[in-house]
Amino acid sequence: MATTQNTYELTYIVNSVISDEQVKDLISRVTAYISEAGGEIIEVDEWGQRRLAYPIQKKRNGYYVNMYFLSTGTIVPRLERALEIDDNVLRYMTLRMDAKMIRHYEESKTRRAAILAADPTLPSDNDDEDED
Repeated sequence: MATTQNTYELTYIVNSVISDEQVKDLISRVTAYISEAGGEIIEVDEWGQRRLAYPIQKKRNGYYVNMYFLSTGTIVPRLERALEIDDNVLRYMTLRMDAKMIRHYEESKTRRAAILAADPTLPSDNDDEDED
């Protein structure tokens, strides 16, 4: 019996008081966890440090990470449990994307590429890593 792979969107907030190296390590651990469980990473988008809408564990800022991946549904509870246990993850949310969400994601990706092609002076999503 073949299992179908669904597209998921995972957004999580990392404690902003940890170092940049620890944040990068946490992101790589999450992506490795998904890959080792048979998932396929589509995109990892680091939004960076932002102010929270309300305090979480007496913290006012957090480092936001948004990622898209393909996987079977069996990985999601284990992934969420791993995020729950990690003290540096303040909040997380996993969504299984339906056809409308996937279409919107692809359209926004196409729009971003067109804007970057029209004006190459704008920073791309991948340029965030170069800024220190």
